[in-house]
Amino acid sequence: MSSAAPSSPHDDVILVEAADLPVYCPGPKAPLWSMHPRVYIELAKAGKASCPYCSATYQLKEGEQAHGH
Repeated sequence: MSSAAPSSPHDDVILVEAADLPVYCPGPKAPLWSMHPRVYIELAKAGKASCPYCSATYQLKEGEQAHGH
């Protein structure tokens, strides 16, 4: 019997649109096993950032720009 390792949230880059900001991790659809304290991800400066808890990487979609208040 073989078992595959479960995929982790940081396997892929999570693309987001400017309308989705602010982005937080874990997201509302995250599986129970991946829960950790909620952290807001800063995408406005670099357009890409990772969660300090689970290393999930979030990136603004190409052509999207974060607009500050």
